Amino acid sequence: MPPIFYRAPKLFGAFLLFFILCTISKSQELPEKMVLNQNPASLYDSDMLTKDFHAGRRSALRKLMGDSSVAIFLSATVKNRANDVNYEFHQDPNFFYLSGLNEPEAVLFVFKNEVVVGGVLTNEVLFLRERDTLRERWTGKVQGVERAMEKLGIQKSLPMSALAGFKIDSTSIRNIYMPNEKKDQLGDEQVLLLKKLSTNAVHTDEYSIKEFTAKLREIKTKEELILIRKAIKLTCDGLSEAMKALEPGMGEYDIEAIVEYVFKSKGAEDVGYPSIVGGGENSCILHYETNRKKLVSKDMLVCDVGAEYHGYTADVTRTLPVNGKFSVEQKVIYNIVLEAQDSGIAHCKPGGYFRGPHKAAMAVVQKRMMELGIIKAPGEAVNYFFHGTSHYLGLDVHDAGTYGKLQPNSVITVEPGIYISAGSPCDPKWWDIGIRIEDDVLITESLPEVLSSCVPKKIDEIEALMKKESLFNLYKK
Repeated sequence: MPPIFYRAPKLFGAFLLFFILCTISKSQELPEKMVLNQNPASLYDSDMLTKDFHAGRRSALRKLMGDSSVAIFLSATVKNRANDVNYEFHQDPNFFYLSGLNEPEAVLFVFKNEVVVGGVLTNEVLFLRERDTLRERWTGKVQGVERAMEKLGIQKSLPMSALAGFKIDSTSIRNIYMPNEKKDQLGDEQVLLLKKLSTNAVHTDEYSIKEFTAKLREIKTKEELILIRKAIKLTCDGLSEAMKALEPGMGEYDIEAIVEYVFKSKGAEDVGYPSIVGGGENSCILHYETNRKKLVSKDMLVCDVGAEYHGYTADVTRTLPVNGKFSVEQKVIYNIVLEAQDSGIAHCKPGGYFRGPHKAAMAVVQKRMMELGIIKAPGEAVNYFFHGTSHYLGLDVHDAGTYGKLQPNSVITVEPGIYISAGSPCDPKWWDIGIRIEDDVLITESLPEVLSSCVPKKIDEIEALMKKESLFNLYKK
């Protein structure tokens, strides 16, 4: 999924908080028959990130924080789709990274130093929803306060109802980390609480926390890489099946449905982003998501898709000839993009600058398009290749990272493209050819590892796979 622009550190307005805490009442006990998985975020999966992983990430964060400070993280909110129907909940990536909790209505406090909470010394507190058996009959079981400490490994958990009872000890907390952008996630009671907690004696820092989390999330642990590899494998499987099934007369939505069926049938919880399946003129639209066009024989089809597995997403793009065979013009443009990608991947080395792959890919596109006469000067290539080549990948499809020098165990995409829309100032034989090739690349101590090599991208390999029969073709007949 191409980045429209390279991210720069964003500036956010100031925020505020906090404190030392008070005593609170216990939540309801979980029924004895309810058995939670040893992994914190799921009742059923056995390969989730462990509570030790999340505890380790909190410890790593504390090493970056200043003395007498607290970092505050809010869970994502439930988003309304229409009337009384909500979108499926998706946790805030930073909150999940540090807690493992996949529920709304929660707040996590990570303290640099230990503080007293309810008479107990601790350096972390999680506020979350209490168990409510009537509510759970409608929306499912929640973690609950008591189980949060056991299953999530949080030192101290309290019910959300306790948040309003907080009191400040400004001598204990001198620095608060919390982005101002999170203010819109708070309810009215929380906003009032923040006003109450405000004090000139406490320094608020809404910038550093984004730098801290970007630095941590950029470098993947072994546990994270296992999940990323799984998400990518599911994505390769979906794309491979789409290659076998694709034929003229299908809708873009047919390919979307096939790819996403394979994701779900193999265990993915969701897609990492709305699937981009654009044929013909739509292949020239970067983030096309309508996916309603009927495909004709001459179309090229851009399939930019990614399965999400246990919070981690893949992001892989292949471009396919709808009739199963590339035309002469399609081959020419495709091979330019493939050469550009190969050049970009070759620059995915530790110590190299993040923009290195883009510069390498762009140089190839400029040279080859000038040779074809599509452009007359190198600077004109940006009219046809107008997005960045890489972004980080992980809990977000455009993941957090420093965008500085490449470091081992970070995962980035390499995805050059050429998009020649109808009416472009070139020979009409090139019109409506949009091609993007994207792979997920692991930066290692030596050569880059292309994690998504499990799906073909060379012309002869694609054409060979597209000759094979798919069960989905038999179904449609």
